[in-house]
Amino acid sequence: MSGARIDKWMWAVRIFKTRTIAAEACKKGRVTINGSLVKASRVITPGDIIQIKKPPVIYSFKVLQAIEKRIGAKLVSEVMENVTAPDQYEILETSKVSGFINRARGTGRPTKKERRSLEGFTTLEDRDDFDFDFDFEK
Repeated sequence: MSGARIDKWMWAVRIFKTRTIAAEACKKGRVTINGSLVKASRVITPGDIIQIKKPPVIYSFKVLQAIEKRIGAKLVSEVMENVTAPDQYEILETSKVSGFINRARGTGRPTKKERRSLEGFTTLEDRDDFDFDFDFEK
């Protein structure tokens, strides 16, 4: 087999949990092959560079084999090569560290510890008066 559909391939190499989610990512414009946006039915070949936007990170993979059947996690390295830039992983780490600022919907109220940490970022004491038109002191 010379090629495989991009949605099947992303599902087979475990980038996405289901093929439907992989097809949705293509439909939303989050998947590019060699720099061009693709539909879920696009056929990939070995050597293609695939970029997948999973905010806040853009992952890059090089296709080594075009497969359509799901494989075990241990065999993924034989099928694709992760060529994601190191700075993308730094973005991911910084978003994990500052994750309590952008709370996910449905996680409930912050705990007392989280609230106190959050107040450290939102206090007005450290800001200069000339940055604002409104006087917060009154």
